[in-house]
Amino acid sequence: MNHTCFDSCPRLPSKGWSRFLPLSTGLALALLLGACSVTPPHQAPAVDVGTAWRGQAPEGWVSTADYRAWHEGRWWTLFGDEGLDALMPRVEIGNQDLAAAVARVAQAQALLRQAEAAQWPTVGTQLSTQRNGQPARGSASLGLTASWAPDLWGRLAAGVQGQEASLQASQANLAAARLSAQGSLAQAWFALREAEAEGALLEDIIEGYRRALAITQNNYDAGIVARTDVLQAQSTLESALSTRAGLQRSRDTYEHAIALLVGEVPARFALPPAPWVRQAPAIPPELPSQLLLRRPDVAAAERAVAAANASIGAARAAWLPQLNLSAGAGGTAVDLAKLLSAPTLTWSLGAALAQTLFDAGARAAAVDQAVAAHQLASASYRQSVLEAIGQVEDQLTAMAALDAQIEHARVAAEAATAAEERTLNSYRAGISAFTAVVTAQATALNARRSLMQLQLSRQQAGVALVQALGGGWQAPWAPPQQ
Repeated sequence: MNHTCFDSCPRLPSKGWSRFLPLSTGLALALLLGACSVTPPHQAPAVDVGTAWRGQAPEGWVSTADYRAWHEGRWWTLFGDEGLDALMPRVEIGNQDLAAAVARVAQAQALLRQAEAAQWPTVGTQLSTQRNGQPARGSASLGLTASWAPDLWGRLAAGVQGQEASLQASQANLAAARLSAQGSLAQAWFALREAEAEGALLEDIIEGYRRALAITQNNYDAGIVARTDVLQAQSTLESALSTRAGLQRSRDTYEHAIALLVGEVPARFALPPAPWVRQAPAIPPELPSQLLLRRPDVAAAERAVAAANASIGAARAAWLPQLNLSAGAGGTAVDLAKLLSAPTLTWSLGAALAQTLFDAGARAAAVDQAVAAHQLASASYRQSVLEAIGQVEDQLTAMAALDAQIEHARVAAEAATAAEERTLNSYRAGISAFTAVVTAQATALNARRSLMQLQLSRQQAGVALVQALGGGWQAPWAPPQQ
């Protein structure tokens, strides 16, 4: 590992150079190289993200209001569901994962202030009085001290840079936590409404099954049909009742999940039934390169690289002498009244230059560790970029396929419903067997449910694309994108 690339500073010998450097020479070098930084300039690791998406991307924004809502982070309004619009703000208030992320931002802000404070002098004072013996005698003393370690090599500045990058990473992580909670709420909301819609569909079908069972039972009692027809009609009805119970269980589970996302106890949280708004907006993705500042997790990974880069500078600075300046003033008197006028007031000024001569390779290991940490952060950043690109491509592909599937499923459901009606009429006319009715009913029910499930998948793919694109968020430290 070469530790000599100290950027704007003169080149120094590598490991152990300071072991035999005279103190006077070190002092002269410190004065000569004051404010010289040994932190390498930060550059985000290069990643070839391409210039276009492979999947078929929707056209640009048609509605100005939709574009504005997207770039303001109110992406859920694009789905046109007023119930979801009303519920979403509660995530910001009650979600505890989000509250934890907010606390981590506050913690990072405090650490940044600590790092900035380390660049300033420290001033202290001490006042004491004492009385003892007979006859009564006493004394008072006052002392004032100041100390400062000039940041000759940018070690403290590197610490500030690192903490600032860590703060920005925590802000991006907060945005990622917010987007994750919002996306989870939208996914659960649509799944709950779809389960209710399927349940309503089954309610209508169950009523038809009950009528079919009653007709079949009457025909059996009249000796027109066999007992097998009654059993088949009863089996079809019970199967539908079982499916309805399963849908209710799913609906309740989604409601519990929503309660937790908004910070409520499930027992005290309830959502009244409401129509399922099946709108699935087309969200045109921006250029792949813009994703680097739009994805909170990618932005956080890039800020982690910046923080690791600053750590290299701090580790390198440990090889160079440290200068400490100090000053003091004080005095003593027999009592407080005479303290400030006492002729014994004293003052002092001092300067000390310290340099480690031998540490058995500890500083070299620290630099090696910092460089390796930077390489690790860079690899993690590149991987996060690749995963982000892949997720967008996956959702673009999924939405294109789902759009086609929905059209085919809609035609299939209409045809199956028509076939069910014709078969039931034929059975009532004594032309068809009841087994044909059961088969037609099952086919029609499955076709309608499949259509609903595909429509739900299309909405959820839209939410997933929103998350893959960062939800309209942009790194606040980045310049605005046109």
